[in-house]
Amino acid sequence: MLTLAAEKRDLAVTPANIRRTGALPAVVYGGKHEATSITVDSRAFEKVLKDAGEATIVSLTGLGAALPTLIHEVDFDPIMSRPRHIDFYAVTKGEKVKVAIPLEFVGESLAVENGANLVKVLHEIEVEADPMSLPHAIEVDLTSLAVIGDQIHAGALKLPAGVVLAGEPEEVIALAQEVVEEKEEAAPADISSVQVEKKGKEEAAPEA
Repeated sequence: MLTLAAEKRDLAVTPANIRRTGALPAVVYGGKHEATSITVDSRAFEKVLKDAGEATIVSLTGLGAALPTLIHEVDFDPIMSRPRHIDFYAVTKGEKVKVAIPLEFVGESLAVENGANLVKVLHEIEVEADPMSLPHAIEVDLTSLAVIGDQIHAGALKLPAGVVLAGEPEEVIALAQEVVEEKEEAAPADISSVQVEKKGKEEAAPEA
């Protein structure tokens, strides 16, 4: 389990000033935990986000007893693309949550090796589980795509024990698609110059 140090936030300090110190404003809420404004170190959080994503338990320390949470939402700066505010969701063991888990594509598709296009329709899938049972990623085995037209559906994914699919089993995850070559149509000949040239010659002809 990943850990991240947190401190209760001084509401008198503006978010901009918090970020200038190398920290990030955040809030933790959910379950039986009262919503609490906190701050976390920006560099430490970016490392945790890279390692955990939004589907791994992150234990917040410094607020009393260690608090298991999920990274529920991250607000990014539209210019710098760096986090500027985080929502942590406090989880309770035994209480199921719905979370989008990243998909990890593994294996080689025979259809693709023979020239088909691999189309990845989804890159994450929603599941329901006890927070402590959430996987970091779910594997999608591409070897089942043997011929053009083969598809992998959500219901065919192998989920860890205690994890159930929250969406439709028929939802398409990936497929092998035939490569369609586009034929270039010849552009119509531009005869305007010919007509103009002919007209010009007629106008230049001497009078009889």
